[in-house]
Amino acid sequence: KVKVIEPAGRIYLTFDDGPSEYTSALLDVLAKYNVKATFFVTGYGDDALIKREYDEGHAVGLHTNSHIYSYLYSSVDNYVVDLNAVGERVRRVTGKATKLMRFPGGSSNLISARYDGGGRIMSKLVSLMNEWGYTYFDWNVDSDDAGGASTPDQVYNNVVGALKRGGDSIVLQHDVKSYSVEAVERIIQYGLENNFTFSKLTADSFSAHHGVNN
Repeated sequence: KVKVIEPAGRIYLTFDDGPSEYTSALLDVLAKYNVKATFFVTGYGDDALIKREYDEGHAVGLHTNSHIYSYLYSSVDNYVVDLNAVGERVRRVTGKATKLMRFPGGSSNLISARYDGGGRIMSKLVSLMNEWGYTYFDWNVDSDDAGGASTPDQVYNNVVGALKRGGDSIVLQHDVKSYSVEAVERIIQYGLENNFTFSKLTADSFSAHHGVNN
């Protein structure tokens, strides 16, 4: 009798804030292992990299155009203008609009409370995005590459330490951080060696929603 090995879980690698000068090398690694990932892009970087992400089968989502918290979270109107701008960039470059998105700082962020004048802007934005048919994603594995981690080893250890619990994991990384990109190949190798499946996000994927705090 053939022993059936159950998958350890599904890994969704996600990368915020790009594209950047490190995105091309990241795409090379993903292509080497035929792993599909998700990129939440901004208004920065090279259009050609977003086109390459899309053409190579990755998911391209929205992460606002400016990524400037003080502007985005000072009013619903500002946020919508900024989201629409990056949405138009993606549509222009890829030929297809997307409704996948990630809030800068995640849906649970409290940074927004510094700028919204007590208006509980995150609650309003989450409600509005749902109403407009967007699908937003948070994460349940944080590489901490925007926090305390500053080397490939630290990023790898943070991610793999969380993956060891099994189950579905949305991994937060940033392709604007060279040391985070440098950790990706080893993360993929760990996943493949331990019977994980890699996938890109879709509107039907596990969303790892945080609680909204503002």
